[in-house]
Amino acid sequence: MSKSTQDYVNCDVKNVWHHLTLHQGNAPMIVTEGKGLYIKDINGKEYLDATSGGVWCVNVGYGRERIANAVAEQLKKLPFYAASCGTLPGIDFSEKLLSLMPGMSRVYISNSGSEANEKAYKMVRQISQLKHGGKKYKIIYRNRDYHGTTITTLSSCGQEERREHYGPFTPGFVEFPACLEYRSPYPEGTPDLGEKFARELETVVQKEDPDTVGAVILEPITAGGGIIVPPDGYFETISEICRKYGLLLIIDEVVCGLGRTGKWFGYQHFNVKPDIVTMAKGVASAYMPISCTVTTEEVFNDLQAGGDKLGYFRDISTFGGCVAAPAAALENIKIIEEENLLENVTAMGDYLQEGLRGLLSHPNVGDVRGKGLLQGIEFVEDKASKKHLPEEKVIAICGAMAKRGVIVGRTNRSFAGRNNIINVAPAYTISRSEVDVIVKTMDEAIREVLG
Repeated sequence: MSKSTQDYVNCDVKNVWHHLTLHQGNAPMIVTEGKGLYIKDINGKEYLDATSGGVWCVNVGYGRERIANAVAEQLKKLPFYAASCGTLPGIDFSEKLLSLMPGMSRVYISNSGSEANEKAYKMVRQISQLKHGGKKYKIIYRNRDYHGTTITTLSSCGQEERREHYGPFTPGFVEFPACLEYRSPYPEGTPDLGEKFARELETVVQKEDPDTVGAVILEPITAGGGIIVPPDGYFETISEICRKYGLLLIIDEVVCGLGRTGKWFGYQHFNVKPDIVTMAKGVASAYMPISCTVTTEEVFNDLQAGGDKLGYFRDISTFGGCVAAPAAALENIKIIEEENLLENVTAMGDYLQEGLRGLLSHPNVGDVRGKGLLQGIEFVEDKASKKHLPEEKVIAICGAMAKRGVIVGRTNRSFAGRNNIINVAPAYTISRSEVDVIVKTMDEAIREVLG
């Protein structure tokens, strides 16, 4: 290194504005390299990264030379051309992606999850203008779901602390309740719980006037909002409501997409046919920035129905024209297929959940939930009241794990007084022995912090 370790720390504190942290003059961990599931910091300490890069995206692990080589070769041939034209990697990647998504037809490439969802919202609004005289413009979102960090995606954010201080928001976004079974407002053992949660969407649609509602957006499994898997029957009823009122169904696969839950897409666990699917993080396992807004042919055709010079989807994403991004994404898909990583996600996800469920013997572990390699642990002050464990204690558990060389995530400044969930989302290549390390380390950290 051209600078000393302390020089880098000083420069970091002086010059770098980090994401999602309160900058108080203290340098965060400085990461220097990674291989497989492991990273090293600037001091040479190694950590098992159970967060796939901190935000659930380095899905095939660190150090994948195949993807790096695919990117390098493409950059030498052609680094960029505006996506108003075609490129060979863009064509090949789109064809491959659609082969994994029966019923979907068109791929719009951009460069972040927030942007992918913005595109979806613009599509809904433009279809409202072209087909419904501008009336069906409202978009319903779900409490606890997260769809991005721009002002308009924050307008559809079900996490109040992420929204705080950033209003006023884009009008036309309306919330309906989450489907968290652990904190269900319905009595324990209520039959058809999934349908009852879903009917809360219909209540909101009717209150808003169905003629004004154009779409609903949902994560298939709520990720950053607490790892919430919908109860049986939920998505079937959501689909029925969308058909009844003529709503477009947008599924936000930014976290779940490209294998995180054991299928290519989270919605494929459920009996549901989306109209629009958005994705980002794992599309190229974060080796290149890329996101996609994927639609049915019907949605695509609806956006060409204007009959005049403004009657088409007038949108551009500058860096959607970075040609190495789809090249990386295509290589990422090949790795997942050739190494049977979806099968490993399912097997190791089940094993991880089994191990985490063993922690329910702790008096402060209230619930363990998830699917595949997307698992959450909800901490409480006591199991009878389910009172949320204070955030500082959850932070301390994560800190105790990091001290032992394992990094996990948590709900972070998302809910007022309810940031009590640790999440575990390692790369798809994880082994049983590495799962054992995560579970053992969490057990030790819980005992250290909570006794």
